[in-house]
Amino acid sequence: MFLKIERRYTCFLLGIIVASFTWAVSIYLYWSLNKEKSISHTLNSSIGYKRQMQNDIVIPYEDDEKKRWRAKSKYYDPNNLIKKDDIIRQKLNPIPVKAVNDNEMSDIGIVRNLDDLKVRNEGYKLHGFNALVSKNLDYHRSIPDTRNDLCKSSKYSDGLPHASIIICFYNEQFDTLARTIHSILDRTPANLLHEIILVNDFSDTSGLYETVKLYINANLSSKVKLYSTTQREGLIRARLFGSDKASGDVLVFLDSHVEVNVHWLEPLLQRIYENKSAVVTPIIDIINADTFEYSASPIVRGGFNWGLHFKWENLRTGFLNKAEDFIKPIPSPTMAGGLFAIDRHYFNNLGKYDSGMNIWGGENLEISFRIWMCGGSLEIIPCSRVGHVFRKRRPYGSPDGEDTMIRNSLRVAHVWMDEYKEYYFRQRPEAVNVHFGDVSSRIALRKSLNCHSFSWYLKNVYPELTLPTDTDDIQQRKSKLLVSDLKKRNQVYIGHYQLRLSKTGLCLASEKDVKTKGSRLVLRNCLRVKNQLWSQTDKGELRLAQYLCLDGEEVHPRLSKCHEMGGTQKWKHKYSTNVPVYNVAAGMCLAAEKSQVNSYVIMDICSSNDKTQWDFIPVSL
Repeated sequence: MFLKIERRYTCFLLGIIVASFTWAVSIYLYWSLNKEKSISHTLNSSIGYKRQMQNDIVIPYEDDEKKRWRAKSKYYDPNNLIKKDDIIRQKLNPIPVKAVNDNEMSDIGIVRNLDDLKVRNEGYKLHGFNALVSKNLDYHRSIPDTRNDLCKSSKYSDGLPHASIIICFYNEQFDTLARTIHSILDRTPANLLHEIILVNDFSDTSGLYETVKLYINANLSSKVKLYSTTQREGLIRARLFGSDKASGDVLVFLDSHVEVNVHWLEPLLQRIYENKSAVVTPIIDIINADTFEYSASPIVRGGFNWGLHFKWENLRTGFLNKAEDFIKPIPSPTMAGGLFAIDRHYFNNLGKYDSGMNIWGGENLEISFRIWMCGGSLEIIPCSRVGHVFRKRRPYGSPDGEDTMIRNSLRVAHVWMDEYKEYYFRQRPEAVNVHFGDVSSRIALRKSLNCHSFSWYLKNVYPELTLPTDTDDIQQRKSKLLVSDLKKRNQVYIGHYQLRLSKTGLCLASEKDVKTKGSRLVLRNCLRVKNQLWSQTDKGELRLAQYLCLDGEEVHPRLSKCHEMGGTQKWKHKYSTNVPVYNVAAGMCLAAEKSQVNSYVIMDICSSNDKTQWDFIPVSL
């Protein structure tokens, strides 16, 4: 009897011990999760590099790249599939690498006060990208090595030519320009870098020229030289101005918002060393305009349509058959124009740029046609990688309001396209009566260079281009000359939730139907209905009923078509309760205007305020 009682007390005591231990573990886990729920407001020292000179002025440059960015974006997904064997699928797709800790990149874009908000908003207005992130980002930041592994064992000749790098800028944001310069100095062998020529194209942003000049004198080597035009010339004539100042063997033209990658210059110079009439371009990696995250671009080449707009397209079928093919020079019918290298004497003998073109537009196609038709070659060098900020719009125009794209395209058509220029006029009938200046000197240049016809170019360089007169059968045959388009991947969902405003019974819902683009978000009484069911993807998207994405681009977030490119559709949060929902690109958090039914949801400065705290309630679909 006594033995039974003793065993009973022993079991009782063991039960208390086990229960106490279980509760202790539970309380500890709860405390740990809640301790980490908030957005960090501490910048990592490797990101918050302290500059000797800081420029708080937010300042424009470049072309209208929205369509170009969108067109190229279909190639970016590392999980896309291509109708080809495994080796091509692996090599063509971008490399899934990240430059720095994801949380560090998130932190630098946080809007902490109204001054930060002003910098961010004015940056988009004046530059077409997030100036707040650029301002806080290290000038010497690390970026991923996105080259093919075979590039890392490539050997280059001892006697490579020296390069003059020409960068023209007009009202460029200072930190972005400084990072461009430092990336070149950090990742270019000193013995190959003859000079960096900066051309200030009559910027009218107050103090920019003086700031750049002072920074160069205080921090950079004598190889960095700053010049300024005496009037606004535009990209084309500013590059001509810079090339006349250059004395290196090779001219390398770069935009003012790029970051060069490791060993980017050697493969470009090697190809020109082998063939002085080869004009070469790097693979252009993507620097996200919202977050400045650096990601790899796949191997694609340049083309154009009959409206004379540049486009990206797949490579020719059969070009990539073995591993070594992925690091060989790739012939390209055209180039984007922002980044390329050319032998200096060849550039001059070929006729430089067309100085009759104004500001921007069409110059890339003109020089592409001229290179091919007049005996040269235009090639992409896969082992050279340069990141470029792909803006979604061009933040400047022509000083006198002229449509320079049409004017410049007309010069291209009348000098180089022979009878095929009629296809351009079919696309742009309004261009028939537009004045395009005197092209007699360019026609004489074509004759003196003994250039081929445009028909030769289409037959030998770009046979895949469909003509408006092609039959369906011919169009189908031409389409088979290119590697098939990448298929859209299956969406990966990692969770399904209702988003409830903490300490309320109100949930995040669409104001209109779940399929209505542009619908705002409101608070509604929590119900298991479609317009309150959010799915989290592996890309950080929040998709409503698995249709449209929550987009934080505006003060009032809206439902938008999912583009899978991150940016304002990428959200960060802890899967818990009473947590902020942070948009990396916006630098702000999801917030309720008021804690009541039908109140709109807005983007607001992240804080511990109840109106920015949300509960993620798991649901089953």
